[in-house]
Amino acid sequence: MPKSRAITLILIGAVGMSLAALFVRLVDQADGFQILTYRSVSLAGIVGLLVCLRRNSGPIRVLRSLDRTDWAIGAILSLAFTTYVFALLNTSVASALFILASAPLIAAILGWIWLGERPRAMVWVTIALAGTGIAIMAGEGISLGRSTGNLCAFASAALFAIMLVIARRSGKDDVLGGTFLGGVLSCTIAAVCALTIGDGLTVSSYDLLICLFMGAFTIGIGIALVTWGTPYVPAAEVSLLVLLESVLSPIWVWVFLGEVMTSREIIGGSVVLCAVAAMALVSTKKKRA
Repeated sequence: MPKSRAITLILIGAVGMSLAALFVRLVDQADGFQILTYRSVSLAGIVGLLVCLRRNSGPIRVLRSLDRTDWAIGAILSLAFTTYVFALLNTSVASALFILASAPLIAAILGWIWLGERPRAMVWVTIALAGTGIAIMAGEGISLGRSTGNLCAFASAALFAIMLVIARRSGKDDVLGGTFLGGVLSCTIAAVCALTIGDGLTVSSYDLLICLFMGAFTIGIGIALVTWGTPYVPAAEVSLLVLLESVLSPIWVWVFLGEVMTSREIIGGSVVLCAVAAMALVSTKKKRA
């Protein structure tokens, strides 16, 4: 696949994923476990279909091909999806997405510890900058009572980082199998929680349609497009392109719902985004050299 086409796919996927936060805000009455259950149903369904089409295999053959790495990625992603939803429900979209943008930096630290890939000095600077940005937003979160949401966002970023390191260690260029399992496992976890400690699985038709659409088209197809284009674009450039999700998500909820970013979110978020962009640019220059 030409690099230009791969970049287009990644950008379209990032735009699709950026709409997920808006759809969570559009949910009327469903709680976190209900949103996660129905979102995960359609996510698993669309990703499973795409895996079959991409690998030109039937469902049974695809299920048999899933290995330990896919299950590990699925387990980590199920927790990442869960904390992501609860982050959006308990803090602002801007804080949640800007904190989530730090995942590549966390992955750099984990890659050093786990894979022995020692980061360059500039990467440590960007990590320190990102930590400063997150601290700025976390400080405001404490004063506004959003600590739970910010902690969920950081947990989700750390889990996504772990998934990235697992995928890198495995050498897989297609993690859609793990994404499918992530949807299945997160649906199972959320459904059990909804039935045991939540309000059950009964939701309005409106909320059901919002959740199903969100899972299939904003998350499912978005992740699939990013995954499809990733093998043909350097990893550092992918990190830059996917930042579009974190930039657009707060804009969508501001334009359509009037959720305005605070000054600390703008400052802290800008620091995080600049840090991730700087790390990606440094990595790109290193590869070219």
